[in-house]
Amino acid sequence: MTDPVVESSPLKRSSGSDYRLDLDGLRGIAITLVAVFHIWFGRVSGGVDVFLTLSGYFFVASLLKHVLATNPTTENWAEALNPGPRLWRLARRLLPALLTVLLFIVVMCLILMPRTRWSPLGNEAIASALYYQNWHLALASQDYAAADSANSPMQHLWSMSVQGQFFVVTMLAAFALGGILKMLATRFAVFRRPPVIRGIVFAALLAVAAVSFAWAHHRHGINQPFNYYDTIARTWEPIVGGLLAVWMPRVRMPQWMRNLLGLIALGLIISCGWWIVGVQQYPSTMALVPVGATLLLIWSGSRQTAPGDAAAPGAVSSWLAHPSIVWLGSIAYALYLWHWPLLIFYLTWQYKDRANVIEGAGIIAVSLMLAWATAKYIESPLRSGKSKPAASAQTPNRNPRWLSYATVLTSILVVLTAVTGVGIWRWNDHVKNLTVDTENLDPRLYPGARAFLDNAPVPRVEAEPSPQVVDKDWPITSYDSVISGWKDGSIIVGQYGDPTATRTVALVGGSHAEYWITALDAIGKAHGFKVTTYLKVGCPLTTDHVFTWFGQKYYQCNEWSRDVMARLAVDKPDVVFTNSTRPVEGQITGDFVPKDYIDVFSEFRDRGQKVVAVRDNPWSVGQESPPECLALGKKPSVCGVERSLVMAPTDPALAIAPDFPNMSFLDYTDAMCDATYCPAVVGNILLWHDFHHLTATFVRSLIPALTVDLQKALPGWW
Repeated sequence: MTDPVVESSPLKRSSGSDYRLDLDGLRGIAITLVAVFHIWFGRVSGGVDVFLTLSGYFFVASLLKHVLATNPTTENWAEALNPGPRLWRLARRLLPALLTVLLFIVVMCLILMPRTRWSPLGNEAIASALYYQNWHLALASQDYAAADSANSPMQHLWSMSVQGQFFVVTMLAAFALGGILKMLATRFAVFRRPPVIRGIVFAALLAVAAVSFAWAHHRHGINQPFNYYDTIARTWEPIVGGLLAVWMPRVRMPQWMRNLLGLIALGLIISCGWWIVGVQQYPSTMALVPVGATLLLIWSGSRQTAPGDAAAPGAVSSWLAHPSIVWLGSIAYALYLWHWPLLIFYLTWQYKDRANVIEGAGIIAVSLMLAWATAKYIESPLRSGKSKPAASAQTPNRNPRWLSYATVLTSILVVLTAVTGVGIWRWNDHVKNLTVDTENLDPRLYPGARAFLDNAPVPRVEAEPSPQVVDKDWPITSYDSVISGWKDGSIIVGQYGDPTATRTVALVGGSHAEYWITALDAIGKAHGFKVTTYLKVGCPLTTDHVFTWFGQKYYQCNEWSRDVMARLAVDKPDVVFTNSTRPVEGQITGDFVPKDYIDVFSEFRDRGQKVVAVRDNPWSVGQESPPECLALGKKPSVCGVERSLVMAPTDPALAIAPDFPNMSFLDYTDAMCDATYCPAVVGNILLWHDFHHLTATFVRSLIPALTVDLQKALPGWW
């Protein structure tokens, strides 16, 4: 969302008598909805879609006015179509406030956020400053390793990136089209006529809007999380605003009808956040509600619908033009920038998921004060490039230009931004060079699982891996790329353990089966069996149940599972190693054996296939991941999870064990938790590398226990 003041209203005349104050007020309503729904209800309101539509309306009208005013018969018309001055004007309008807020965010991240998040947040700061944050978030929404990341204080800036990209591309396209039309006008008089130029521009915009909307509708059912941030899918929203600026239908209506249409449109804008789940529905068909309502408000309040040339504005337009609402619209851009990071930092500081009424009111109050100050002391002077305060006509400004307020403030922003950018780059380079080296830890210092299983002593040493690098402690299969990705339906078979052995253990399932390769590989090498892997990201073996990841149905997992079961029937490994339980999706009620697992186990039993199934590990449920919690200096005893919250009192697989004599069921919960709690560090080793995946280092500490259990499950192999 950005305050679309590039050329203000397309109806503005030199006298300013026709300026649409009601549209400034509509911006005020939109930013109020955005802030209220973000802070108190944790959902989107449709306010951003209102801003996108208004931005397109103002911006396209401004560009069209400029092109129409350029005379092809003069010598400098080509210079008039140079986009450089407009791009500079746009940068002066948008960047100062954005950079100010980003600098604040970086400082607060250093104070409040764990070091484990500095690098990804630094990357987001760069993406936000360079206007590609929406693509950064779109790609992150597909990244399984980032699936559990907490809300970012820059998450809201995706819409700024969409609008920045729209502004630049539209401006360049408009100036290019204008140049072509002016060249044609030198030879064909018809291209000098404003109605012809408007018609060509309208047709071009309509074509782009149609393609964008079709793309948004098509991608909605394929990859909605990515679609939500996609500039191509979002472009139709500002474009339809531009269409209204190019051609405003003239339909004279009685005042009561204008009022009714305005009231309906305003009601839809205010209420749609309650009955449309925007994150799941926008920018597809349901986005027509806030976008269409915005177009209706613009049109019904315009002079084109007035019953007479001197008709008073409608009741809704008059209400929207109230000074208080217009004032909110005047600081809408800055208020949008400030409210979200203040909310995220407050919740992080208070270790909360939601603000109550009083806390939310405080966040809004502080946001309003900062937005007002930003608009008055940063946006306005740097947009105009003049000194602040301005000199009066009677008292000329005697300050040299290089000491003007705007110059000094610009210099400060440039220097701070440059220093911050260099700091982020150097930190990212430092983190990139960090490695995990825990394969040869002294078991006397780092007993890991043995601390709980064998009551092994735990000396006072620094835990490993460090929280700063634990996110790199993945199984070898991930680094070898022998696990199928989200969109990869192929079966990739990896080979570990002793590749020359005749006996084979097949490790099958998703990432919660994958990390057992760390132990199986070592045991296979030591005891002479081969380990083959059949793995897919986020895909435990399933039949009918469809997993939902990142807001979309993961149908490919079902297809892959069927293909893997057929492949295993052909490959015929001696033993299949997989998971036996899962947590209840979206709930904290302990683990259970899904019906799909029972179906798969039954198929293995009917084949006469030997299976070893291991109970899933506890999943942490805090606001921060355990490594982030540890990085804040908190103790492992508060960075884990209550055992009773995430694990059933006894292994649920024991209830089905009599029905599956071909299976051995393993449970290592007692290696990860004491009687009541599962701490973030066990035996001086970090248990998780995120919210729910075990570290490879901890799994390595389970090798002795797993070896004993496999010897019991597979007699005659040793």
